[in-house]
Amino acid sequence: MRKVVVTGLGCVSPIGNSVEETWASIRAGKSGIATITHYDASAFKVKYAAEVKNFEADKYMDPQSARKMARFSKYAVAAAKMALDDSNLTDNKEDLDNAAVYLGVGIGGLEITESSMKSYFDSGFKRMPPMTIPQLIPNEAAANISIKFGLHGVAHTIATACASGSDALGQALDNIRAGRSDIVLAGGAESTQNGFANLGFTVLQALSSKWADDPSKACRPFDKQRDGFVMGEGATILVLEEYEHAKARGAKIYAEFAGYGATCDGYHLTAPNPDGIMGARAMTLAMKDAGVKPEDVTYYNAHGTSTHLNDSGETAMLHMAFGEAAKKLHISSTKSMHGHCLGDAGALEAMICVKAIEEGYIPPTINLDEVDVEGGCDLDYTPNKGIDMNIDVAMSGNFGFGGHNGIVVFKKVSE
Repeated sequence: MRKVVVTGLGCVSPIGNSVEETWASIRAGKSGIATITHYDASAFKVKYAAEVKNFEADKYMDPQSARKMARFSKYAVAAAKMALDDSNLTDNKEDLDNAAVYLGVGIGGLEITESSMKSYFDSGFKRMPPMTIPQLIPNEAAANISIKFGLHGVAHTIATACASGSDALGQALDNIRAGRSDIVLAGGAESTQNGFANLGFTVLQALSSKWADDPSKACRPFDKQRDGFVMGEGATILVLEEYEHAKARGAKIYAEFAGYGATCDGYHLTAPNPDGIMGARAMTLAMKDAGVKPEDVTYYNAHGTSTHLNDSGETAMLHMAFGEAAKKLHISSTKSMHGHCLGDAGALEAMICVKAIEEGYIPPTINLDEVDVEGGCDLDYTPNKGIDMNIDVAMSGNFGFGGHNGIVVFKKVSE
């Protein structure tokens, strides 16, 4: 089977507008959650989020192109530019001509939907901006990446809610293993920072709302005082490459992308199956695909949304999939810092796993002041302070509305 490695990273996140800034914030235990600024949230119950800050699209694309994109597309193009620069592929027209794109997007340009619908109704059903549809549809981020950088392999968009980023990476892995591509830009992008999404998730009773006096404490996975997730946004791109191809061009190799597993609960539109069996099966499939045993995995980046159902349910999955090895597993939810980035969550957290392997560092779960043991959270979640240690294998899991379960596994590269 063809070996797949990571040769480039790019990221726009609520805790940094580059991989370097994002990783520095992770190491510092810095929260990116604050009072909402992208729109007037004064009328809403939820008044804080994990927003991207000080993003300048003109650094990554011409202003005319940027005006035709929704925020999630702008973030995706910026992350792709960073990843290609990092991999020394930006000017390699021959390789890029055949490269593919797999992007996870859970929702798409929802701020465009909101503003265009207002125009539609206010005008008596006569007007809306002409670029409404090309801006809002989820596939346009992958399309914009292909257009901007001259990529002519497949450009596919995966929509499996919060598992979209993980599943996009998994599909990209299969593409390279099958010999269809040598290089794939894979990841996720999302921006649902608008009132429509705020209210939509609020009426589902999914969002945290009680920490308006100190939003930095709002996302607290596995903690007794957790009260819901905090909406994030951003985009993350990993350059995935066939190993021999990467070696031949002298590429820097961050890690091996070793395994992927996916299942569906087939249970409920929004709630995970409380028995956790299908999530655990996805973990087991991913480890088998990667050729590792539970005791080989050092670090698990949890979905860890800071909701009661997820955190206890994910813990149960880990017990099922890892058995006794679960007690020695180092776990953290970096969503405690960058919030829940929806379609980008799996990609951002995969990038964090890659950096964890590269630097030998277990990120912390911040705001974890009292572990909810009585609520079923009884493992080591790396509370509040990271750990320096060697990591040979790291895993990330994400679980989405509709019962979608996606797991990815990365290894330290060996000859």
